[in-house]
Amino acid sequence: MPSSGSWRADPWRFESGRAGRAGVMAARGRGRTLRSRAVPLKNWPLWVTPMVLSLCGILMIASLTSGSGAEGVSPYGAAFKQCRFLGLGLLLMFCCALTPLPFIRRMSGLLWLGALLMTLGTLVPGIGVKVGGARRWLSVLGFQFQPLEILTLAVPLFLADRLAASRRQGFQCFCRPTLTVALFSAFPLFFQPNMGGLILVFALCMSMHVVNQGWKYPLAGGAFLFFIFLLMIYMEGYRRERLLAFLDPWSEPTGRGFQIIQGLVAFSNGGIFGVGVGKGLQKLDYLPAAHTDYIFPTIGEEFGLVGTLVVLALYVFWTYKVYRVYRRAAEPYLAVLIWGVAASILFPMFLNLGGVMKLTPLTGIPLPFLSAGGSAMVFMWVKVGILMRVGKELQQR
Repeated sequence: MPSSGSWRADPWRFESGRAGRAGVMAARGRGRTLRSRAVPLKNWPLWVTPMVLSLCGILMIASLTSGSGAEGVSPYGAAFKQCRFLGLGLLLMFCCALTPLPFIRRMSGLLWLGALLMTLGTLVPGIGVKVGGARRWLSVLGFQFQPLEILTLAVPLFLADRLAASRRQGFQCFCRPTLTVALFSAFPLFFQPNMGGLILVFALCMSMHVVNQGWKYPLAGGAFLFFIFLLMIYMEGYRRERLLAFLDPWSEPTGRGFQIIQGLVAFSNGGIFGVGVGKGLQKLDYLPAAHTDYIFPTIGEEFGLVGTLVVLALYVFWTYKVYRVYRRAAEPYLAVLIWGVAASILFPMFLNLGGVMKLTPLTGIPLPFLSAGGSAMVFMWVKVGILMRVGKELQQR
């Protein structure tokens, strides 16, 4: 597998001596590789933990939608539909886990280009589906899906290859390939519009550059992008309303602040141990999008503080297991790939949890493995399959 002459920089330092760092990290990498032969990586938590989260999500979807079906329609239709998406996701996960990494690397450019074209396709009338004033969905042969999920898979795969193969350093490497990939990927999201997707794509690209090259230029670029996002908020009335709702939802408790307040009420209703499965009140049209974006507050209502802490503990445990795989990566490509794919799962988690707990403005990003939605469920499992493949390849070295 090709590799560049540089190694990943220490992400906790602004500047790193690349030659010395390369030697130290290469030596550590060789040591980790030898240890991985003696003590094989245990990869089962990489898929068992998301499976537990997915099953919890299906349970909550069944609880939240059981009373909303029309006459003659199964009250658990939404849960059964999510089960089908889970089955498809598991199938694709095993396919990815059996696919050699060199093939995935060779195809990453085509995947990124295809994802970019599909994201642009959402802007084409007749193909793109407009929902809630934004064109974020594609309709193909009667099936609707969100290309953003494919894009957030393709970006880490492609950028990991470009960063590992690039011989540029410093500002040149930041411009090409990091900023180039970020800008091209964000272009169609700007016109959908999809601010949550924009934040996610830029965060992915910047974090992958940090792992490979260091903090300096991503921090400067992040400061510049912050002012761009403020300008975007100022230009659109609904974005200003969302920001004002985040800052002071109680100024209009039945208007722009309604959803945020009802999410906090759901947490309050649950107390320590919750009101019980199916006994939550927020699902009775009090909390919009209860089974999608706001599924975490409904878990807090029906399972209480204990339930929310268990969910958070599962995410933390999964992150720790991915970090163990990352620390054993002895090549720059593998290290950046693991970081990017894991970040494409964890960043949506932070954006969702921050929004529903009133820590950040709402972005409309679903909670990985838990929220209802086929596109997110399927491609989250594809990412899990890629991480499993990386872990398997590390065992064999």
